[in-house]
Amino acid sequence: MFKYFARRLFISVFVLLGITAVVFFLIHLAPGDPIEAMYTNIPGMTQEQIDARKAAMGLDKPLLTQYMVYMKNLMQGDMGESLQYRRPILELIGERLWNTFFLIFSALVIAILLAIPIGILSATKRYSFFDYLFTSFAFIGISIPSFFLGLLMIRVFNMSLGWLPAAGIQTPGNTFTGMAKLIDTFKHVAMPVSILALLNMASFTRYIRTSISDVIKQDYIRTARAKGLAERIVIYKHALRNGLIPIVTILGSSLAYMFSGSLVIENIFSLPGLGRLIYGATMARDYYLMMGVNIFIGFLVIAGQLLSDIGLALVDPRIKYD
Repeated sequence: MFKYFARRLFISVFVLLGITAVVFFLIHLAPGDPIEAMYTNIPGMTQEQIDARKAAMGLDKPLLTQYMVYMKNLMQGDMGESLQYRRPILELIGERLWNTFFLIFSALVIAILLAIPIGILSATKRYSFFDYLFTSFAFIGISIPSFFLGLLMIRVFNMSLGWLPAAGIQTPGNTFTGMAKLIDTFKHVAMPVSILALLNMASFTRYIRTSISDVIKQDYIRTARAKGLAERIVIYKHALRNGLIPIVTILGSSLAYMFSGSLVIENIFSLPGLGRLIYGATMARDYYLMMGVNIFIGFLVIAGQLLSDIGLALVDPRIKYD
């Protein structure tokens, strides 16, 4: 297994290099000049000062030279400085990373914990009222846009009922400590976490239902039932392990989907995370910040795929990595 993961890590380095190249050149293909747009309207700013700023940042050099310089700095752990915030990009990512990670991880855990029993129940009671109910729910969950669901929840739980706050991750100017601070945070993230969890639970439920439906038809399941084992043991001990294989397989790709979903959710609920950071960078044409966040997210997705392979080997004993 060590040789396999060493190869995967080696390949991942080249994949990450490809991501940096694509992100860098795509961002620079956008029309306009971010330095011109940022400094032209500042009173007293002359064209000579703008050109000097470009030269200081290396933006007056050919595009290929800029890329080589950027990669050299990136290899040294330097993602550059944000044009908008005048701060190192790694600092900005570090400040926002925990909020996005908390949002995604909480939603993923809730989605899996809900999808497993629902998917199993739908598979073992196929074509029942319960199965039709949750199949319809899954199709609606897969189809409904996250921004629409977010606005709907704000309308109901904030504007109509007044139960939950609609923006931020904590009450501004609060002096909460301990449990009161934790409760305040959970109130603020309840709606965005619920939206991401519901949308992912819908697809996970369909995968588990289909997988468990196939597994319970296998000979070893019939043998286990013939031995007199309780149905709960047959399903949760024998069938579930093989039934979870599709879920483990798609967890890596789910990270990319959840990061894209968090971009929309964080902007709707004004959460200070990576999604809101990259949106602000895009609006401000902050080249280095856009590249830094995209490359960092690409790194996390690659790491997620690698962890997915590890989980697949743990769940499926038939897989042997050489």
